[in-house]
Amino acid sequence: MERLAQTPRDNWQEKVEALGMLYHTIDDEIYWDESACYRFSSAEIDVLDAAAAELNRLCIEAAERVIRDNLFDRLRIPDHVVPLILHTWEMDDPSIYGRFDLAYDGASPPKLLEYNADTPTAILEASVVQWYWLQDRFPAADQFNSIHEKLIASWREWPYLDRGTLHFACASESTEDLGNLEYLRDTAIQGGFPTKQIFMEDIGWDGNMRCFVDLEGEPIRAMFKLYPWEWLADEDFGPYLVQAPLRMIEPAWKMILSNKGILPILWEMFPGHPNLLEASFDDRPLGGDYVRKPLLSREGGNVLIRRGGEWIGTPGTYGDEGHIYQRYVPLPSFDGNFPVIGSWIIGGESAGIGIREDRSEITTNGSRFVPHYFEEV
Repeated sequence: MERLAQTPRDNWQEKVEALGMLYHTIDDEIYWDESACYRFSSAEIDVLDAAAAELNRLCIEAAERVIRDNLFDRLRIPDHVVPLILHTWEMDDPSIYGRFDLAYDGASPPKLLEYNADTPTAILEASVVQWYWLQDRFPAADQFNSIHEKLIASWREWPYLDRGTLHFACASESTEDLGNLEYLRDTAIQGGFPTKQIFMEDIGWDGNMRCFVDLEGEPIRAMFKLYPWEWLADEDFGPYLVQAPLRMIEPAWKMILSNKGILPILWEMFPGHPNLLEASFDDRPLGGDYVRKPLLSREGGNVLIRRGGEWIGTPGTYGDEGHIYQRYVPLPSFDGNFPVIGSWIIGGESAGIGIREDRSEITTNGSRFVPHYFEEV
């Protein structure tokens, strides 16, 4: 695993915008960064591929344990959404995608930092944007990236849904969310679905039909939402989620895995597993250096690293819901750049990686996306 300096392509902004990535620069700072790339060996890619498949297996077992042993209180999941979680689990409602964030240095086993199981972003850049970069820069090399093909295949094979309208929804204020949403909607169209895009704030409730509706009054029977389940549950219309004839993607059972509380549960179930870090709901069993994470933190908000008796942290609006504590593992440093591997699961299968890096060990919304390739070594 190496970090290599690169000269950005001429007119790279126009190239990525043509692929739908209008958020290549965030707050006047580069987000899509092709001034560098990461090179892997094929053996290292095999390790990452196997780790993602293994972690997906462990997480399904952990979700089953939470449901079987009624551990929802440990995750601070509201009572009124538990029946929906149970229903979607019993119906085996499938998942389209998720992203494991891994610490990996090319030598030690990849370690799970957290699982973005509900609303992971950075999928457009991980799939098509870095793939086109590869064709321009290293056409003879390969990339760990079957994300696009697996997404289309997943939509084509999607159970339970007829080929009626599939709504795609996100909040209106985020250009990045909309870019990810429109990319996923395009893959669904290629997978055979008629689709409609709607913003979350434009969704209504029809009391007579007892269903959610769009701006044209059309019932919303199936919806992909790039909007966290815990936010949905807290909305005024949240209680209607249990009543509505609505199949949601991602399904409600993914609330279990998107919660940082799954990390200590995983460690309780599989202590010492090479792809896991020791984690607890209490800092006392850990001692030494550790990371404190709010149960529902997103984009690195309110994460604190205790290292060598000092605290390094980020601001945010999370923490009232409680925290977990995870053994600190240093990220590899390449001239002061700390990469985190985003390992994608599509339709239950390992599908590729994207890399975010920062000058800090805490990955935030502004952390740069850096492309990768690999070679047979």
